This record gives sequence, C-alpha cells and structure tokens, in this order.
Amino acid sequence: MITVVGNMKGGTGKSTVAFNLSIWVATRRNVHVSVYDLDPQATITDALEIRTEDGHVPTIVPSNDVKELSDEGKHTEVIIDIGISDSKAMNTAIEKADRILIPVAPSQADVWSTQRFLKLIENVRKKGKKAEILGFMNRSDTHRAVRETDDAFEALSTLDGLKMLESRLYQRTAYRRSFSEGMAVFELDPKSKAAAEIEELGQLLY
Repeated sequence: MITVVGNMKGGTGKSTVAFNLSIWVATRRNVHVSVYDLDPQATITDALEIRTEDGHVPTIVPSNDVKELSDEGKHTEVIIDIGISDSKAMNTAIEKADRILIPVAPSQADVWSTQRFLKLIENVRKKGKKAEILGFMNRSDTHRAVRETDDAFEALSTLDGLKMLESRLYQRTAYRRSFSEGMAVFELDPKSKAAAEIEELGQLLY
C-alpha cells in the first residue's frame, strides 16, 4: 500500500508522522518499508541518516526519486513525505497513492489549508481510482481547557471527501527529540504518552 503523508501548509508535522510510522510498520508489522522523502527540506533523510550512523535497527534508506515508485513490490508498505515546493513530484505521489494521510494542526489557517489540499487532490486524481483520504489532529493541545483542537476537528469533520480519525498526536517534546536521535518515540521511551499515541495511530492505519 502506498500512503502519502501531506498537507499544503508547513508546520503540520507530516515529516514527524511519516518518520515514526515508517519505523512502527517496520518493527511492529515486520514488513519491508520503503520511505520516499520528496520534501526538499529532507528532514526524514537527515533523521534516517542519523539512525544509520548510530547503528539503530532496522535501517531504512529513503529514496528521493518519485520515479522509483513503479518498481515497488506488492508486499512492500510505502510511506511518502511530500513537499509542496516540488509540485511535479507531489502530484505524481498523489496520483499513485492508495491512501492520503493529512495531519492537521489546531488552527483555522490549517483548516483552510486542508480545504485547499483536498481540492488539489481532487484535481490531480480526476481520472484515477479514488484514494482513501484520512485526516487527524496533530500537535494537539495538551490542556483540556483549550478548545482549538476540538473546534478544528469539528470543522474538518464537515469537509466532503475527508474522513477524520479520532486518534490524535499531541504537542510533545518527544517528537522533536526523536528526529535528533534518529529513533521513533516508542524506541526512545516505550512507556511515554507519545509512544502510546503512535501505537494507537499505527494500529488504526495498519
């Protein structure tokens, strides 16, 4: 299955999600995972290089060439991190995707950006098969008194063509640290709240 992780707005945490999910699938599902880093910022590439240098297993070597997608076997899980600055690669990934996962931060600007992204997906995939389009709240507020996350979730739930997942990832230091260590949050601290969140999201998706 080809899963694209993306949104049109920066700062939604898509690279964090793609990085953690790729390691989760490789370790929890014990299947081959191909990671495509199509974002010119190359955040996942940097994190996976640190992972290799520090000797963490499994080792995952990302590809930066969307053309290699056609060579993937049917028994491989594919996770793609897309960047909007390379529109050609982004459109190709969207065309080939079986599933598009949209992380959304809790703000009105992110809701508007998601609406534009859904329109872009619709335009790119006019003639192709329908992809499953899933959204979820990322970088959610940890304080229960703050309403922005719930408000954004409710607004997103009204958008046509988007299925919102109840699973949420929250604003936690562990996600930032995971990149610098080249490790998924559940490898850094298996008992952490971040680890439980990725476990829930992984189970839901895979």
